[in-house]
Amino acid sequence: MPQNLAPIPELYVSYDSAQKLKVEAADLVSWDLSPRQICDLELLMNGGFNPLKGFLSEADYNGVVENMRLADGTLWPMPITLDVSEDFAARLELGQDIALRDQEGVILGTMTVTDRWEPNKSKEAEMVFGADDLAHPAVNYLHNSAGKIYLGGPVVGIQQPVHYDFRARRDTPNELRAYFRKLGWRRVVAFQTRNPLHRAHQELTFRAAKEAQANLLIHPVVGMTKPGDVDHFTRVRCYEAVLDKYPQSTTTMSLLPLAMRMAGPREAVWHGLIRKNYGCTHLIVGRDHAGPGKNSAGEDFYGPYDAQELFAKHADEMGIEMVDFKHMVYVQERAQYEPADEIADKDDVTILNISGTELRRRLQEGLEIPEWFSFPEVVNELRKTKPPRSKQGFTVFFTGFSGSGKSTIANALMVKLMEMGGRPVTLLDGDIVRKNLSSELGFSKEHRDLNIRRIGYVASEITKNGGIAICAPIAPYATTRRAVREDVESFGAFVEVHVATSIEECERRDRKGLYKLAREGKIKEFTGISDPYEVPASPELRVETEGHDVDNCAHQVILKLESMGLIAAH
Repeated sequence: MPQNLAPIPELYVSYDSAQKLKVEAADLVSWDLSPRQICDLELLMNGGFNPLKGFLSEADYNGVVENMRLADGTLWPMPITLDVSEDFAARLELGQDIALRDQEGVILGTMTVTDRWEPNKSKEAEMVFGADDLAHPAVNYLHNSAGKIYLGGPVVGIQQPVHYDFRARRDTPNELRAYFRKLGWRRVVAFQTRNPLHRAHQELTFRAAKEAQANLLIHPVVGMTKPGDVDHFTRVRCYEAVLDKYPQSTTTMSLLPLAMRMAGPREAVWHGLIRKNYGCTHLIVGRDHAGPGKNSAGEDFYGPYDAQELFAKHADEMGIEMVDFKHMVYVQERAQYEPADEIADKDDVTILNISGTELRRRLQEGLEIPEWFSFPEVVNELRKTKPPRSKQGFTVFFTGFSGSGKSTIANALMVKLMEMGGRPVTLLDGDIVRKNLSSELGFSKEHRDLNIRRIGYVASEITKNGGIAICAPIAPYATTRRAVREDVESFGAFVEVHVATSIEECERRDRKGLYKLAREGKIKEFTGISDPYEVPASPELRVETEGHDVDNCAHQVILKLESMGLIAAH
C-alpha cells in the first residue's frame, strides 16, 4: 500500500476505555480550552499533527522556536503548546493528569503535565513570525490573549470536539486516507484556502492537478483564520456552489479544523506536514502563502516567494511535493485565464484582474462583479453575508479623556442618525453602561478593561444584526480598543473617533468635579492624572472640541460616515 494511504497513529483510546476515562476524569482538575486550543487538540488527537503525541515539552518547544525541529531532530515548524493562566499552573504538580474540556464542559481528552514553564514570548514572536510586531494577528494573540504559562505533556484522546455544521464534510486524516484508498487515488494535490473560490482559483487548481497528474482535494481551513476574514459558514457555502464546476470523479472537498497562525514561510511547511498526514502527495503553495498582510511600518511581513522557498528547501524531508501557485489573470481576447508570466503577447491583449481588496470594495458598494471574475452562485452567497455598506450595521467608538465631550457629541450623533432613519441606533454611554451592564465593577485597570470589553461585545452584537452602536467610554488602552475593533469588524465597520480635547481643557471644564477629587488623591488611577491615556495612533477621525460647537463635531462624524459609504450621502 502506498505510504500516503496507510493508516496513521491517532491518540484516541477505544470506545470502552473512553467511557471509563470519562467517569474517572470527574475527579481531575479541568482546563476549559479556548477555541484555538480546541482546534489544536482535535488535530493532535486525530493524527493531523502526527508525529506529535501531545502538547510540546519545553525542550521540544525550544527546538521548534529556534530551528523548526523537535528535540529528536524531527522537522516541525510551529509551537503547539497549552497556554494557561498563572493561577491555574500554580495549582498543578508535574506528573499530574488534567482533564481537557470544551467551552460547554464536555471532556475531550486528558493530559499528563510533564512540563511547565514561562516562555519568552518576544523571542517566540521574532523566531516564529519574523518580528515582535503587534500588527501580526498571531503576535497580538501571543501577547494579549494567550496565557502566561505553557504546559506540555502527552494527550489521551477521549472524543472528538462536537461540530454541528457541515458534518459530512469533516474527515479525519484516516477517514480521508480510507476514501483515497477506496477510489484508488495514489496522487492527491491539496489546495489550501481561507478565502472564497473564484474562477482564477478554479483554473489554478485544474492546472495544478494536471501538472502533478493527481486528483484534487479542496481543503479549506474552518478553524480560526485572520480577523476580518469571511466567516467559514459563508465560505463553505461558496465552495459547495463551485464544487459542481469540478469533475466529480477526480475532485473532493473536506474541511480542516486548523487554527491558522498566518506565519507565512513556517506556516507553509506546517500546512505541508498536515496535508501529508491527510494522505496528500502534493500541496499548492501560493504567493505570500498564509501571509497576514502589512506590518506596523506598512510593509508586507513576508516576501512573496519566502514560503515557496522554505517549502522547497524541506520538501524531500517532508515527503510532500510543492506545486507552486501561478498568478492567474484573465485574457479578454481569448476569454480564458492564463498564468501572468506565460503570456507571450501581453502587450497586444487586454489583461483583466480583480484584487481581493477591489472585490471587497465592489461588495461593500453593491457594484457589479463580472462573470469572468467569479461564479454568480458565489457572488450571491457573498452578497447575502456582505450587503452594501449603507445597509450594514456599524459601530462608532468615541474615546478621549473624562469631560472631553464624548457623551455630548455621541448624543448629538445619535439624534442625527435617528433623524435619517433606516437602522436602529443604540447609545452605549460610559455612565449608562456602568449602571446597567457593569454595576459590580470598580475602577481598577482590570475592571475598566472588562467594562470596555463588555461594551465591545454588545456593540458587535448590534453591528451583527444590522444596527448602529455608538459607544462613548474613556477607553484609555490601545490593546483593549484593538480587541473591541476586532470583535466588531467580524460583522461590520468600526469607526474610531478620538475626541482630542487636552487634559488642561477637560480639567478646566470638570463638570462632575472628578479632576478635583483625583488631584486630592481621593480617586485612584484616574486617566490623565494618575493613569496613562494611550492616544490612538490612527483613528478614523480626530475631532477637536476646543473652539468648535457640538453640532459641528457631530457633523464631522456624519461626513466621515458618508465618505466611508456607511450612510447614503444626502
